[in-house]
Amino acid sequence: MLSFTEYTEIVKKHCSRAVAHQPSIELWQSTSELTTTMTDFQKNIWAPWRMEYIAGLGEGKDDCFLCRLSESPRDDEKNHVLWRGARTLAVLNRFPYSNGHTLIAPTAHLAEPEDLSDEVLLELMQRTRDVKRVLQAALQAQGFNIGINLGRCAGAGLPGHLHVHVVPRWGGDTNFITVLGDVKVIPQSLVEVRRLFLASAEQLGLGPAG
Repeated sequence: MLSFTEYTEIVKKHCSRAVAHQPSIELWQSTSELTTTMTDFQKNIWAPWRMEYIAGLGEGKDDCFLCRLSESPRDDEKNHVLWRGARTLAVLNRFPYSNGHTLIAPTAHLAEPEDLSDEVLLELMQRTRDVKRVLQAALQAQGFNIGINLGRCAGAGLPGHLHVHVVPRWGGDTNFITVLGDVKVIPQSLVEVRRLFLASAEQLGLGPAG
């Protein structure tokens, strides 16, 4: 199997030829070299820009940004909080995998599903359902990744405070810029996404119960 470095060098070589309008039969011959490696890459969302977010996270409640957001309702617009319910909140991720990437979390600092009461678990799933529906309407998302990472080894950046990721997806949203340049193209600002979200939620008659 090709290493990531070998893979990028092959793609860069052929991209430069394409830009220079020098088509080559070698591009098609190289397909067999890339098949195994590209199959692996297609199963991943590459997000190296998120290291800034991960490096800034602490372990305790005092270092928990979700707890800080929960305790600062007057700053919801500045903090890109979308909804507050009786037991949960939904907020746009400042370091998104894709446009509209939203986190839904209990307001209490709890780490495991078994720590949640039935009432909190129900509201968490209801908010997840509704956020997905609103994002689909607001951003015309073609698909979604929805899930929970439990523990650092499973990818949780904030293992002490459980949260659901709702990640809108579109065909071709992970492309050569992401893989080769460690750059993610996010076409809208968080402010604009929040505005669209709230407008669509109002049109759909959706919102937290309070």
